[in-house]
This record gives sequence, structure tokens and C-alpha cells, in this order.
Amino acid sequence: MNVFELSEQELGRREALKELRQMGIDPYPAAEFPVDAYSTDIRSEFDENAETPRRVCIAGRLMSRRVMGKASFAELLDSKGRIQVYITRDDICPGEDKDIYNKFFKKLLDLGDFVGVRGFVFRTQTGEISVHAEEITLLSKSLRPLPIVKEKDGEVYDGFSDPEMRYRQRYVDLIVNPDVKDTFYKRSIVLRTLRNVLDNAGYTEVETPTLQNIPGGASARPFITHFNALDQDMYMRIATELYLKRLIVGGFEGVYEIGKNFRNEGMDKNHNPEFTCMELYVQYKDYNWMMSFTEKMLETICIAVNGKSECVIDGKTISFKAPYRRLPILEAIKEKTGYDLEGKTEDEIREICNKLNMEIDETMGKGKLIDELFGEFCEGTYIQPTFITDYPVEMSPLTKVHRSKPGLTERFELMVNGKELANAYSELNDPIDQEERFRDQMSLADKGDDEAMVIDTDFLRALQYGMPPTSGIGIGIDRLVMLMTGNPFIQEVIFFPQMKPEAKAPRDNAEAYTRIGIPEDLVPALQKIGYNLVSDLKEVNPQKILQQLSELQKKYRNIVEIQKPSLEEITKWVSAEK
Repeated sequence: MNVFELSEQELGRREALKELRQMGIDPYPAAEFPVDAYSTDIRSEFDENAETPRRVCIAGRLMSRRVMGKASFAELLDSKGRIQVYITRDDICPGEDKDIYNKFFKKLLDLGDFVGVRGFVFRTQTGEISVHAEEITLLSKSLRPLPIVKEKDGEVYDGFSDPEMRYRQRYVDLIVNPDVKDTFYKRSIVLRTLRNVLDNAGYTEVETPTLQNIPGGASARPFITHFNALDQDMYMRIATELYLKRLIVGGFEGVYEIGKNFRNEGMDKNHNPEFTCMELYVQYKDYNWMMSFTEKMLETICIAVNGKSECVIDGKTISFKAPYRRLPILEAIKEKTGYDLEGKTEDEIREICNKLNMEIDETMGKGKLIDELFGEFCEGTYIQPTFITDYPVEMSPLTKVHRSKPGLTERFELMVNGKELANAYSELNDPIDQEERFRDQMSLADKGDDEAMVIDTDFLRALQYGMPPTSGIGIGIDRLVMLMTGNPFIQEVIFFPQMKPEAKAPRDNAEAYTRIGIPEDLVPALQKIGYNLVSDLKEVNPQKILQQLSELQKKYRNIVEIQKPSLEEITKWVSAEK
């Protein structure tokens, strides 16, 4: 670590670290600390009438400290919440040596340090249930200061609220913003409830490959990587569908997978290129059964998370109570645009798009045009859960044709709060029809559609062995959690969302400085005072540089020794750069 990159507070903490070791205190002990109580439990289980006080062993992060002479109050943050600790000098230092209180506790501990406390539970004169400390142990020294979030009369000041910082440093976000941790606890409830519903229905959770030879199961642009051992390009999966269907061919009644998919597309408040999806396939079912199963499952999840079948997002109350509205996609488009697309050719639909002033191009086939129409005029209008059904065959290359409506398929998408939450089919199990659909997709790829599906010959081979009538569904877990927790941004429900690289000021490497005679060990000091590029030295008064280095030497004298150059040497550097 370049010490010149440290703030004054960070330098102070490193000094404290040194002093702790000199006192014989290990700042990072290895031994188990036998925690037997947590903040919320201590409060909920407090017995005012107990004959003897409850003895506890707690641990957590030091979040505040009020020193009042020989007695102090501190606040610890553990995994469940905060608890007050009362410390007196004579209790934790019963002998003559008072350094543990006077030096260790008052001067060398910093906010953010992890400490363990042994003591007993009591209620203070102000009525707060607290732990009276009899022993304090340092468990881990924090070398970076936490943001200090202040609250007064319900108002928060100096909050750690910048999204860029929060998403990059989620670990800090979780410490200082308790609502964030609550969101991820709720995410865990969503997943646990989802698994319980599927397991109780008798379906088997499985795992399928993340690296695939062919990016199949959806229309999306894949991430490409290279497998060195086989010397071939591989794809991060865009869906789990085709492998799960292989398992239905193999004889499983129902299979599901909850896992990561990867789509090499844009990022916005509703999309992350790496996202979590649940896909379920059940034999002898159709899309009508799947609609009924899905609405009951989502109602169960909503109740588990929120205690009722409603949630609030973007100021809107959304009810997940079954049943949901069911609306064919062509009727939806007719309802919103006035145009009836039933029986229309690709050219006729293209003409309608032009009349509606839509941005389209020649690579778009009939299915893509219909998809664009729905996305432009319909999708964002469905706030309450709505099943959009019966998609044209051109939009659904893996879906069984509709049993009574020629040209359509038995497919639905579930729209909630103006966005797709789930996509489901009566699965196509005719291998000949499937091969023709794949070839139609390849013709779209030839026209320039880089999201068109690729022919998966092994999947076709599996279908030729026979797949029973099957219904399948995919549900976006991140979007589901957004709805259940009332978060309008997908980044709020993913611990570590993808982000652009951190912006950093450009810096020359050490070789650029040594070329004009500057010693390499002096480069960090020069960059600390602002000369990140050799060209920054141009036309600077050498006396100013010498003064800046002198001030830096004074500030860091206890940390590192700076070999200060002479004024003559600095003058040569500046002249060389000119």
C-alpha cells in the first residue's frame, strides 16, 4: 500500500494498530469468541424480575462511543441490530493497571472496530436495556473510517446515499443503511418460499451447465469466452431451458433451477447483464395450468414477504391475490393502438409500424415487429398482474402451436408494474416442427438479427427420443424481489451489480519520472502532492515543489521517511521536462 494514499484518519488508525501491538494486544486474534446472545434477543428476552441478571457474551462493530470520565457508553452493531454497552473503568480494570480503559478503550479503539463484550444485562436509569461490560476484547481492527450518518428528529444527515458509492462499496452500505440489509433478508425469504412451493409440489431442483457450446433457450446476445483445454469458444448461458427439457425427456416429472443467466445487453434500472432466473418444467401440463400455478405461487410469496397479498412500489399498490387478468397479445395491441394485426403479413405490420412513427429496421421479422409494437404501446400500461397470452408463432420458436387459433402459440408473459416478470409455454415437443422453427431463426440471423436462436442439434436429437406434453416457465428473480420489496431499481436488490470501472485520474508510471532523473522511491510523494504526470512539473517553481515535499515529510514523519531532494535537483527535473 502506498502510504501517501492514506487519509489522516487512516494514518491515525495505523498508529493505533502499532500501539496495540506494543501493549501486547493482538488486533486480529484467531481464537473463537463464544458469542451466546444477540441484540434483538437480549431486548426481547429481558426479565425485569429475574433474581440474578442474565450474563451474556456479545460481539459486534463499535458504532458510537460517549466517554464520561470513569464511565462510558458505547453502541455495538451485531448481525441482528444494535445494543448499548455500559463500561466503567474499575469494572474492566479491577487491578491497579487502568490502561485497558484509559488507553485501549478511550484512545486506541476506533468506530468500526469489532469488539467482544462479556457482562450482564440491565436496564439503565433512562430505561434502555443494555449490557454492563466486565471485559472487552478487540476482535478486529478497522483501518478505514465508516461514514458517520447522523440523525436528528427523524432527519438523516451526512448519509451514505450516493448510488455509485453504495453499489461499489455494498459492504459499507450494509453497515450504515439498515434498510438495505432488510431488503436482502426479504430476498432470502422470496427464494426460500419459492423453493418450498416447488419442493412441496414434488419437483426436483437441479443444476445445468453455465458454460455452453450453443447459447440456446432464449433470444439474446451472449457473452463469449474461450475454453483453453478444448481450444474452442464457449458461451455463458442465456437460459437454462434446453437442458431442463432434456431432463424431462430423461424421465423427471418436474425439474426447476434457480441460477444465473448472462445476456450481453444494456444496463438500466430494470436490467443487469448477470441476473437470477428460476425455470420450471412439468410434464403432462399446459400453459393454462401454469397460469393457475404461477398466480397461487406468487400470492404465497407475497404473503411470506409482506404479511399480505399486496405490495407497494413506485407509489402503486399491486395485488398478487389470484386470479389475474388474461389477455391475448393481439387484443392488447388492438386495445392500445386501434390496429388489428390478426392475419396481417410482415409487410402489412411494417406499414402499421411506420404509420405509428416507430423506429424499425429491415432486420426485424414479423415476430420482432409485433414485439416492438407491444413494447412501445402496451407493456408499460399493465400495472396489476396480467397474463398476456397467445403470441404469434414467429415470436415463440420453442412454443407449441395453439390448439384452436392458427398462427398463434400457447404462450404467456406475466406483466406486473409495466414490466415482464415471467414467460411460459406449452412446450413444443414435435422435433420436426422444432427443427423448422430453428431454421426460421437462422434465416433471421442471416438478415442481421444477432439475438436470433442457433440450431441446437443435440436438443433436437433429445426431442426425437420423445418428450411428453410439458409446460415450462421462467421467472426473473431480481424483478420479483424488486416488486416484493418496493425497490424501483434492480441494483437495489443485487448485492454487487455490474458497474463501469471506477474513474481514476491518469498517472504516469515510475519509469516516466526516472527518465528525467527523479528517484523511483520519490514518485509516490510527488504524485501525492499533485504531480500525477511528468508533464505536471512543467513550468512549476522548484521552490514550491521543495516546500510541498517538506510539508508532506512533516505530516508523514512517523510513517515513512522521505529522502528530500535539493533545490538544485528539483530545478534539473523541471528543466528536463521543459
